[in-house]
Amino acid sequence: MNVKRFTARTSREAFVLVRQAFGEDAVVLSTKPCSEGVEVLAMAPDAVDQIERVSGAAARKPAPARDGLAARAERQTAQRGLPGQRLVERQPGAAITQNEVDQDVEQLQMSTLSFQDYVRERMLRRRQAAIDGTPTDEAMEPMPAPAPAQRAPSASIAARASSPTRHETTAPIVVPQLSEALPERRDQVDMVHELRAMKGLIEERFGALAFMEKLQRHPQQATLAQTLLDCGWSPGLIRKLVEALPAQTGDATDWAARVLERNLATSEAEPALEEQGGIYALIGSTGVGKTTSTAKLAAAFATRYGASNLGLITLDAYRVGAQEQLRTYGRILGVPVHTAHDRASLEDLLELLAGKRMVLIDTAGIAQRDSRTKELLEMLSHPSIQRLLVVDASSQGETIDEVITAWRAARCKGVVLSKIDEAVKLAPALDAVIRHRLKVLAVANGQRVPEDWHRLSSNALVQRAMKATGAASWRLELPEVQLVFATAPRVAPTPSPL
Repeated sequence: MNVKRFTARTSREAFVLVRQAFGEDAVVLSTKPCSEGVEVLAMAPDAVDQIERVSGAAARKPAPARDGLAARAERQTAQRGLPGQRLVERQPGAAITQNEVDQDVEQLQMSTLSFQDYVRERMLRRRQAAIDGTPTDEAMEPMPAPAPAQRAPSASIAARASSPTRHETTAPIVVPQLSEALPERRDQVDMVHELRAMKGLIEERFGALAFMEKLQRHPQQATLAQTLLDCGWSPGLIRKLVEALPAQTGDATDWAARVLERNLATSEAEPALEEQGGIYALIGSTGVGKTTSTAKLAAAFATRYGASNLGLITLDAYRVGAQEQLRTYGRILGVPVHTAHDRASLEDLLELLAGKRMVLIDTAGIAQRDSRTKELLEMLSHPSIQRLLVVDASSQGETIDEVITAWRAARCKGVVLSKIDEAVKLAPALDAVIRHRLKVLAVANGQRVPEDWHRLSSNALVQRAMKATGAASWRLELPEVQLVFATAPRVAPTPSPL
């Protein structure tokens, strides 16, 4: 049996040398770090047959009796047909010679696979002993019974491609140590997560205490925050108003109302829609009052310029009786109502009504989360069509925000606030309009056509919103208001010009 020693800077380079010397089926006995880098002990695949022959001859020789640990090993291995032997480890750094390997083979009568496992285990124990500084001349545990005498392909170079590198071989690969290290690493990760959570909780609590102390030192700010919250304004907008409140202010509520008026855009200084003329498409969610708003705007225009200068188109083919409702208003005004089912027919109707001073398009009510919303917006992408978003003022603030985003209100000419007579609090709708920088073109406060169609100034809208307080069961006490505003928002609100 010919065992050779190969050294290189890395284990990969050493395996290349082994492959060049013994081929792809070479048997790798061990790897360890050395002064040159990595040392690999390997032998030719033909040596496996020689080991098996020698082990078969040694199996027929009687083994002398042993005492102590050797006798116990002999009794354990005798049941498998193999005599146990006592082995003594070499000192760290000692070289492995040809005679020692042959002696191990003759004594243990191993197969190729068992011999490799034995050598690997002994090398790992020797490295561990060298690291721990413990003596290595202790008896090894008896090896398990050898496998049947057949050639095992597990010693190929490809199977050794994942052998430890120079840095990795300084610490032995022992399965119990790895299994113990994994729980320790998990404990460390859990500890880091707990520390981060504790840090966030401490920062949040200290921020809450600081904000509460600030409100207690400035009761005017606390009163303003509670008033605005009762009116329905969003906490993000209230927080900015409270932080910007001047120290010397007579009436904080009046000051906040003036700031809100300056930031609420309306069409008060512009001509009314019926005076401007053009092609308008009223869009919005289901049930916000698009058809009624279309009839109100049409009646206001027909009263001033006559029905002959007005054109009506409906795209609502989903609801039962939707077209009939608009046709009823058209018959009252003396204006025919045309129906468009797709973009091509809509463009044809626009060419037919090109001589009209105003053309109003009533669209189908589609929820903001419906996929057909995008299809309708693409249908209305004609350059001459100006879109008016109809918003239900009685909806929740979060719903209005979602509607504005889904219907792309930033590309619309403005918004129409409907059902303000049904809204207990008008502040959520105005809050969304301010934060999205939209313009209020008109408001609708009832079902009467065209009496319930108005244009209100920013002052009138804000004053109406500031007077609404809602039911007493929904009002918050001062400590509850402090808790609402003490915690910083997790998502930064949309920037506003306040």
